[in-house]
Amino acid sequence: MERAAIDPDKTRGPIADLNRRLVEAVLRPLDLGSGVETGEILKALVADLAQDTEGWAERQTRYYRKQLELWAHYVLPGREAPSQPLVAPEAGDRRFRAQEWRSAPYFEYLAQSYLLSAQWLKETAAAARLEPRTKRKLEFCARQLVDAMSPANFPWSNPEALKRAADTRGESVARGLRTLASDLDKGMISMTDEGAFEVGRNLAVTAGAVIFENELMQLIQYRPATGTVFERPLLMVPPCINKYYILDLQPENSFVRFALEQGHTVFMVSWRNVPHELGRTTWDDYLERGVMRSIDAAAEACATDRINALGFCVGGTLLGSALAVMRAKGVDRVASVTLLASMLDFKDTGELGVFVDEAYVRGRERDFAEGGLLHGRELAITFASLRANELIWHYVVNNYLKGDAPEPFDLLYWNADSANLPGAMYAYYVRNMYLENNLRVPGKLSMCRAPVDLGKVDMPAYVLATRDDHIVPWKTAYASMRLLGGKMQFVLGASGHVAGVINPASRNRRNYWVNPAAEPDPERWLAGATSQPGSWWMHWARWLAPLSGGQVLARAQLGGARYMEIELAPGRYVKERGN
Repeated sequence: MERAAIDPDKTRGPIADLNRRLVEAVLRPLDLGSGVETGEILKALVADLAQDTEGWAERQTRYYRKQLELWAHYVLPGREAPSQPLVAPEAGDRRFRAQEWRSAPYFEYLAQSYLLSAQWLKETAAAARLEPRTKRKLEFCARQLVDAMSPANFPWSNPEALKRAADTRGESVARGLRTLASDLDKGMISMTDEGAFEVGRNLAVTAGAVIFENELMQLIQYRPATGTVFERPLLMVPPCINKYYILDLQPENSFVRFALEQGHTVFMVSWRNVPHELGRTTWDDYLERGVMRSIDAAAEACATDRINALGFCVGGTLLGSALAVMRAKGVDRVASVTLLASMLDFKDTGELGVFVDEAYVRGRERDFAEGGLLHGRELAITFASLRANELIWHYVVNNYLKGDAPEPFDLLYWNADSANLPGAMYAYYVRNMYLENNLRVPGKLSMCRAPVDLGKVDMPAYVLATRDDHIVPWKTAYASMRLLGGKMQFVLGASGHVAGVINPASRNRRNYWVNPAAEPDPERWLAGATSQPGSWWMHWARWLAPLSGGQVLARAQLGGARYMEIELAPGRYVKERGN
C-alpha cells in the first residue's frame, strides 16, 4: 500500500511548543530565585539604551542598511542574489552549509536575514553598559534566543527538512514525530542510539569487583593487566554528577584499562545515584564516607602506607578538599595527586557562573532545607545550554525535523546518564565554591571538623586542563598552581571538557602543551609552552611511574585484609538510572 504523504505544516504546533519549552528550560535557572530575573535584565537593557541613543542609533542604522541591501538583491528587477553572503556564519556553525539553503532564493534570504538579526542582537548585548553579572546574563539570554529562533529549527523554514519530507513521502515527518513523542515522555532529547549501549555489556567492561560499599558509594578494584604492578595503587575519584564509567567506556578508550596496562593497581569510586532518603547527605559525608574511606580501603587492601589519587571535574574538587582535611589531621596516605579538568579556585567559572548569585543560592538553600534531591536532568539541561546549538538544537533538527536516528556515541550515552545529587550537598557546593570561592582561602572552611588549607596539600601534583573546556576554563584550572603546596606539573590538552580528557594514547590524536616554568600568568605560561603531538596520557604515565613505588607481583585475588569481593564490576550503583 502506498504511504500517504504527511503535511509538514502539521508539525508546527508540536515543534513550536517544544521550542518554547526548551527555551524556558534553558532560561529557568536564571529565574530560580535569581536577584536579576530575565524581565529585569531586559528592563536594565532598555534603560541603558535610553542613555546611549547615539550608539543605539548607529547599530540600528547599520542593521537596517544591511537588511535593505539584502532585500534589494532579491526583489528589485534585474538584481541577482549576492555572489558572496553579506554575513557569514561563525566558525564551526554548520546549520546553513547544505546546498538546499542556497538552491532557492527564499531560503537563502531566510538564512542571511536571520544571521544579520543574530549579529545585531549579540552586538547590542555586548555594547550594554550594565553591572558585570547582569551583562553576562544578558549575553547568555541573547545567545539562547538567537540559537532558538534559527530558521533551521522549524519545519516550515528548513529546506533540508522539507526536501526530506517530500523525498520520503512524509515518512521522515512520521519518524520525527514518533521520536518527539518518545523524548517528551522521558523528558530528555535523544543524543545517541541508547539501545546500542549497556553498562556492563559494552561500557564499563574492564574486569574487576566491588570490594567495599556503603550507602553513598561502591569501591571497585580492577584485575591487574600485567604480571608485576607498582607497589602503590591508584584511586580514581570521578565526578558525582555523572557515572564513573566516563573513565572506563569501551576497551579502546578506557582510561582505567590504560592505567592497568601501565602496571597500576586501579581502584574506582562509583558514586550512588542518590535516592530521596539520602537527600540530607552533606559535602562532609562525600569526603568522609566517599573519598577518605576509599583512600583507606585502597591502601589497606594493597597493604601499603600510601597510594596515588586522581580526581576528575567535581571529583577533583572533592579529592582536593579531602586531602586538605587529611593534612589538617596529620594523615599522610597519598603520595601524589592528579587533577583532571578540576577547579579549586572558583574565581572564574566561565558561563556556569551566570546561573549562580546570592539570590539563587538562597533559593536553593530554602528548597533543600529539609533535604531533597537536585535531579540530574536539571544539571543536564544547564550544561547543554552552554552549547545549545550543538547539544540541543542540532538534535531537534536531526531527530524531529529530518527524522534521522541519532548515531551511537558512547560519550553522549554517558552524558545522558545523569545522576541525582543530595540537595544539602549541592547547596553547600554552590555557596562555598561557585558563589563565595571559600575553598581557596586558608582556614576559611572547616570540613569534617578540621580547617582546610590547600597550601598544605604538598604532595606532587599533575594538573591537566583542556583548552576549549566550557565547564572548567583552563585558566581557572591553572589557578590550582597557586594554591597547592607541592611540586606541580601543569599540562594543557586540546579539545574540551570530556573529549580532551578521554583522548586515548593508542589513537595518537590532537596535541597537548607543556612548560616546566611556573609562570604566575597562564597566558605567559602558554606563550612559553611547547606543543606535543598526540595524547597526554603517556606523558602522565611517565610522570606517575617514579611516584608509584617499586614493582611487586600482581595480586591474584582482589581485596585483601578485611575486604572481600562483593560483586563483579561494574556493580549495582552505576546501573541505577536518574529520575
